[in-house]
Amino acid sequence: MDGEAAGAGHALEKLFSLAVVTHQFMEAGLAARGLSRARATVLWNLQHGGPMTQRALAAAIRVSPRNITGLVDALEADGFVARAPHPSDRRATLVDLTDRGRDTVGSLSGEYDEGASRLFAGLAERDLAGFVATVDHLLERIGQENC
Repeated sequence: MDGEAAGAGHALEKLFSLAVVTHQFMEAGLAARGLSRARATVLWNLQHGGPMTQRALAAAIRVSPRNITGLVDALEADGFVARAPHPSDRRATLVDLTDRGRDTVGSLSGEYDEGASRLFAGLAERDLAGFVATVDHLLERIGQENC
């Protein structure tokens, strides 16, 4: 194996290690609130997109209408979201965050910002920009591979 291939292999190994650790960290924080990643994604989209129909939610998070129904049912049962009639389409229902849902997303957002600050503290701006550029490159390459 030449030096470049060995370097790329080592970089991929580090990337996988980082993915595992960040996934475990994220899942633990969500589980402490009774959320899965999919449920948290619904809450996040409602926080940033406002009330929306289940069809719009399903499209936003790229799941089937059947999956979004299950997610919204569970979130509603746990008090994170509520359904209400659509104001202009009597066939549609809007999903919106409850106070509990807003508080939860606000808390997650605050922890996200604090975690980012702690994680990247002491990293030179140039190094951080290089890291972001590298991740953008990798995401683009992965996207091309999956087309």
